[in-house]
Amino acid sequence: PIFGIDHDGMVNQWNINAVEITGFSKEEMLGQDLVKVHITEDFRVSFKTVVDNARHGQATANFEFPFFTKDKRRIEVLLNVTTRCNEQ
Repeated sequence: PIFGIDHDGMVNQWNINAVEITGFSKEEMLGQDLVKVHITEDFRVSFKTVVDNARHGQATANFEFPFFTKDKRRIEVLLNVTTRCNEQ
């Protein structure tokens, strides 16, 4: 899946693979605070650190975190984080 968040942590991209895996539609996810709403409490600090590092140009590969699907199943997501530049 591919998803993006803005500088405030709000979802601004949610592709069809993310929809299929999580059960959440693009419309449901856009504008959501990904960390506060969908990341388990025990991973919020580390997830935020990874995202903050990306904002400063430091990519992270293979960061694993749990995510609860729309039907409340816990899945493990393997995240690769990079900074997106020149977004139009």
